[in-house]
Amino acid sequence: MGLKERIGDDIKSAMKAQDKIRLETVRNIKKVILEKESAIRPSGQESLTEEQEVEIVVQLAKQRRDSIAQYQQAGRTELANQEAQELTILEEYLPKQLSDDEISQVIETIISQVGATSAKDMGKAMGAAMQQLKGKADGKKVQEMVKAKLGS
Repeated sequence: MGLKERIGDDIKSAMKAQDKIRLETVRNIKKVILEKESAIRPSGQESLTEEQEVEIVVQLAKQRRDSIAQYQQAGRTELANQEAQELTILEEYLPKQLSDDEISQVIETIISQVGATSAKDMGKAMGAAMQQLKGKADGKKVQEMVKAKLGS
């Protein structure tokens, strides 16, 4: 079952359960997917690939994390809590996130593969790392780990 079909089923389930936050969050995912699909149709692509769907959910989750940080800085805990609930729901649609140790191992492998030795090689290492870890790890965390390993 693709993400789009799963979301359709989850919308029905959330409506039956009268789970307002889940319903809003899942509808938002569906809305963004439909918008992206209509944007790509002129190029001849009928629907999104699985990677493109995951990318959308990753982007929505990143927005929630940023919002949580901003609301917490502003002392708006009720809004931060709502965003955190939405983030938890979004994470259900993402691939299993890797642990810090797993991310570290992947980064070490990539650094040796691309021959990165210093902070100057950060771009090469980050490009390969994000391609391999997309959807499986937070980009900020990957960037911090690559910087630490390259000694910048």
